Amino acid sequence: MTTPSSTATTAPAELRRLLDEPGMLRAPGVFDGISAHLVRRAGFRVAYLTGAGAVASGYGLPDIGLATATEMADRAAVVVEASGLPVVADADTGYGNPMHVVRTVRAYERAGVAAIQLEDQDFPKRCGHLADKSVVGTDEFVRKLVAALEARENDTVVIARTDARGPAGLDEALARADRYAAEGADMIFVEAPYSVAEVERIAAEVKAPLVFNVVPAGRTPVVPDADLERLGFRMAIYPGAVLQPAAQAIAAALVGMGGADPQVAEGPLGLFRAVGLDEWAALGERYR
Repeated sequence: MTTPSSTATTAPAELRRLLDEPGMLRAPGVFDGISAHLVRRAGFRVAYLTGAGAVASGYGLPDIGLATATEMADRAAVVVEASGLPVVADADTGYGNPMHVVRTVRAYERAGVAAIQLEDQDFPKRCGHLADKSVVGTDEFVRKLVAALEARENDTVVIARTDARGPAGLDEALARADRYAAEGADMIFVEAPYSVAEVERIAAEVKAPLVFNVVPAGRTPVVPDADLERLGFRMAIYPGAVLQPAAQAIAAALVGMGGADPQVAEGPLGLFRAVGLDEWAALGERYR
């Protein structure tokens, strides 16, 4: 098992090597030490630090922008050390303006990640498969993206994610994807397309290495991995593939001990409600 310091410079190079190989790279979502260990033991070659999973499992919070950069960098260090794999790490919006993005990149690189994922949502962000998202202007996000690209010291892979499909439509999301690629993002991630036809259009029109988010019971339809690979996606991430069944197994174990059913429904919304989404939403409305 390796440490963050020993993987800091080698993890990005290993991820880039894997991305250059034929086929689509599959990255299961990890969120703590045991999930990271098990992904490695299962034979996967890369892991995805899911922001939603990290805040739900580590801090008991829904994915609505409540975690800090420090908390997420700490979780990144845990999964890097436990997995010994290249870790693709969710960094939400970068946790502030371009100066904050620089600090976030530095913290994530110290943790030893192979890639950092930044998105163009407004603050506070929301899970990409929840309603009522909003995005910042394209130029504003580009300033943050450029800050991330210039701040890295280890050739860390920078993934630019756009959440514009929901609030602004697919054409806007595609335009942003092209702009982010032109500005130097290593990979592009168009979040939450609504149909298979939209997935196909993203694959055909965005001229950059693409990431696909596999979220059962989310806004995006189920697309078999073989079809994603055929369409040319370079990497697929599975943020809830481990956490969702783990949460449901915990609920079943508690029921088996005579407890009430905690009711962890399928999909992101069900998981977030289990960790207080409705209560936090009420607070948001109260202080709006």
